[in-house]
Amino acid sequence: MTGEPATAEPAPTGPAAAHPAAQGGHDLVVASLEPWDEVWRRNQHLLAGLLRADPALRVLLLEPPVDPLHDLRRGAPASAGRRLRAIGPDEGGAHGRLWALRPTKWLPRRVDPQGDARRARSVRAVARRLGMAAPLLWVNDPAAATLLEVTGWPALYDVTDDWLLASRSPRQAAMLRAHEQVLLARCAEVTVCSPALAATKGARRPVTLVPNGVDVTRYRARAGRPPTLPEGPCAVYVGTAHPDRMDVDLCVEVAARLTATGCGTLVLVGPVLLEGADVMRLERAGARLLGPRPSAQVPGYLQHADVLVVPHVVDDFTDSLDPLKMYEYLAVGRPVVSTPVAGFRDLTPSARVRVAERPGFTAAVVEALRSAPDGGPPTPGDLVPVPTWDQRVREMALVLSRVAATRGAPTRA
Repeated sequence: MTGEPATAEPAPTGPAAAHPAAQGGHDLVVASLEPWDEVWRRNQHLLAGLLRADPALRVLLLEPPVDPLHDLRRGAPASAGRRLRAIGPDEGGAHGRLWALRPTKWLPRRVDPQGDARRARSVRAVARRLGMAAPLLWVNDPAAATLLEVTGWPALYDVTDDWLLASRSPRQAAMLRAHEQVLLARCAEVTVCSPALAATKGARRPVTLVPNGVDVTRYRARAGRPPTLPEGPCAVYVGTAHPDRMDVDLCVEVAARLTATGCGTLVLVGPVLLEGADVMRLERAGARLLGPRPSAQVPGYLQHADVLVVPHVVDDFTDSLDPLKMYEYLAVGRPVVSTPVAGFRDLTPSARVRVAERPGFTAAVVEALRSAPDGGPPTPGDLVPVPTWDQRVREMALVLSRVAATRGAPTRA
């Protein structure tokens, strides 16, 4: 793991400690790339579905670590990890069956080279205090390779991004390669979310393709217009504003053109992980950055967008993705303009989805805004079948059952 667990609260006693999952048959430790919060991503959708489907399942979610030194270097307030906490139904969890732990990484690895192993042993101790003697390990964060080595728990590696293709320093890239080598060699099962990942990771070992999905019923239930959505026509992007994915220069161009022509506003809905200078450029061009919004509010932003946009970088890294927003955009039936990124470029051509190369993207957004239908419930002809999270939960449950069946078997060489 990459972080030191904060001091844990006492583990449950009584019924929780005596839970039948304490024998290891229904315990799961998940090393996640995202925290459990109001902005739901793949892990939360899948885990919530698995918890509903299996009343005996218990989950310990390891959230991404807090790095106080990194916070200070980028000018943000220093923060620390969170104590072990229960996640109940009011947060989309399950009473007495889901816990989250947010570690803290106090020192860089070059200063504390044994920190990963020490922190992995601390996580193992927290799991034992929860009565998880022999859990399954679900790895989404590649840095959890150390936890796999320390514990030897039967493991699943769920690959959602090919971080080896992302822009990283030579030292970070070497560390990622080493972690992935361990995970691909030693995990009982490997799942991938996209055909591109199936090709690259599947060249080294067998993998199972489990793409993303959407809660179709919730996204098609009519929602009111969010009060923070600007008046007038809006081109809306829903997702994390991150330089690995978002083409910031293209977004600035789109925002400036919409402002200059008076035909609409570019609205970004989601966490903003951009440098301050890029945020200022976007705002000066006229873009509205609304920041993260609870998952329950997302359908309203999508349904009331005049056009949904995907101004993504097109490179090897984004080609490895299965964009969650593709399923969400298709579910609401609004017009879409996307750069030719994986997922969107593979859709059957239609009047509702336009894929535009970068030089013509801005003009395509302007044209789509000027010809967009009024907001309102999409007509039946606009709605296409979209894979659901319930389907993906069933697929992942089968994979986990195969991982559980390897308990006691020799670890993969």
